[in-house]
Amino acid sequence: MSPRRSLHSVALALGLLGASATYAEVSKPAEPVEPALREALIQAVSSTETFANRYVAEVWLLDMARRLEQRIPDPEARLELLRHVHFEASRAGLEPELVLAVIEVESNFNPYAISPVGAQGLMQVMPFWLKEIGRPDDNLFHMPTNLRFGCAILRYYLDMAKGDLTEALARYNGSYGRYEYAGRVFNALNRRWFKQ
Repeated sequence: MSPRRSLHSVALALGLLGASATYAEVSKPAEPVEPALREALIQAVSSTETFANRYVAEVWLLDMARRLEQRIPDPEARLELLRHVHFEASRAGLEPELVLAVIEVESNFNPYAISPVGAQGLMQVMPFWLKEIGRPDDNLFHMPTNLRFGCAILRYYLDMAKGDLTEALARYNGSYGRYEYAGRVFNALNRRWFKQ
């Protein structure tokens, strides 16, 4: 499966979460919740895996830290975000660069971003998921929590789309059938995050 197709599936997952809900409706899903996605999120939030290859992760962290410097000037904050992105993306079987491109488009790396429909945090996860999977006390502004939810959702949509990253990204963004969002993620990916 190509990295682009994998990335498409990831984005779709998040899109469905934000699909046409009004700000007042953020506590409930805009569409019926898929039991398989609910189960994927439950498994994701209980995972405690660690990096498989520390050396590769460190090389990646140094490279990506340089690319992220203008957006997050504090070196410690930058490395903390990148460690979490690498961990959660790898755990979900996603390319970390794809997750960075989704974050750039979704929140511009603002961990406290809130969308007009109530999506929260770096990957703009809808809050209804907290109650839906029985974790109402989780905080979507907490970076590791937001990344774990977002990566699990994106992975789900990528699998649903059988590896078609464009379709997955459209679902993630709640814009299934339209591909402007996927184009923005691909532009960010190609311009800033793919290995140079």
